[in-house]
Amino acid sequence: MKKHKAIVLGCGMIGQTIARDLASDADFEVAVADISPANLQRLADVPSIMTHEVNLGDSAALGKVISSADIVLGALPSVIGIQSLRVIIEASKPYCDITFMPEDAMSLDELAKKHGVTAVVDCGVSPGLSNLCVGYAYKEMDRVDSTVIYVGGLPKNPRPPYFYTAPFAPSDVIEEYTRPARLVEGGKIVTREALSEPELIEFPQAGELEAFNTDGLRSLLNTVKIPDMKEKTLRYPGHIDLMRIFRETGLFNKSPIEVEGGRVRPLDVTSKLLFPMWKRQDDDTEFTVMRVMAEGEKDGQRVRMTVDLYDEDQPGKATSMARTTAFPCAIVARMIARKQLTARGVLPPELLASEPGFYEGVVSELNNRGVKMTCELSEVS
Repeated sequence: MKKHKAIVLGCGMIGQTIARDLASDADFEVAVADISPANLQRLADVPSIMTHEVNLGDSAALGKVISSADIVLGALPSVIGIQSLRVIIEASKPYCDITFMPEDAMSLDELAKKHGVTAVVDCGVSPGLSNLCVGYAYKEMDRVDSTVIYVGGLPKNPRPPYFYTAPFAPSDVIEEYTRPARLVEGGKIVTREALSEPELIEFPQAGELEAFNTDGLRSLLNTVKIPDMKEKTLRYPGHIDLMRIFRETGLFNKSPIEVEGGRVRPLDVTSKLLFPMWKRQDDDTEFTVMRVMAEGEKDGQRVRMTVDLYDEDQPGKATSMARTTAFPCAIVARMIARKQLTARGVLPPELLASEPGFYEGVVSELNNRGVKMTCELSEVS
């Protein structure tokens, strides 16, 4: 039986997890490409995975390394996300991606359709599973009037003074505290200040957490017609006030200031100082928590759909954030490679929720990997 040739672009924490998951499948031949030999070396314990040291920011080199692949998966730095997506589409390669690119991936939708390409983007946890849950509610309910996404990755035993460890680069985390959040209110896209509208929420396994507006709706702003939508990031109580103090002091500013005859960006200094404070320690355990709530109408009744995900680190395995981000991408890539998903174009997960059995298939595969998602539909008085 002919194996599917898969190549994973990027061998960071998430790329490695994607590659390991695919390599566990007998009908996949897996390769990984990255510019860092040290990153690639971390897969040395899986001899069946081929590695390629490649500058993926070089479009010609990228085109060459994907030339023999049947399916391409992306876990790339955001700065090269959109140019890589274009190269992959123009090479007529099917694609599944978790790269959090700042540009609008949907701008390449017509190009993907022209080349007959299935390109699933934002296929991680959030964006990703969160989008899928919103799309599923949109499909199952007669009308959705509002939806809110709560999501966060946090240490199980937080240490003062921050009660936080960063699952990715501190500079990227800081963007959540500075970038204005786009929401939908009354059917219109509006902008709210980052860290705004704080609220406390109790979760069964995580306890009380605080939530604040972040700019995570992305494609949902345009793909579904829901009058009120927002995404909120979760942290331990007190984190919002501390980050507001940092922000208002100017510690997150990107404009250089003069210090003793030299010019520095406050953000660079803050990131440098925060990294050791936010770095995960060897004995740390992290968890990922997500709740997606949609309210509307079904069969003449006022209803609320609530989808909950909770996942913790498991001994000897990748971190929870890596698993919950990597597994959706690997699962959907299998569907594409096996021709179980044939829609063409640039497709965020919410557009795939209408495909028969798609949502259920993803949830089932996540459960098989120990990532549990539950969905409850209840009447609202």
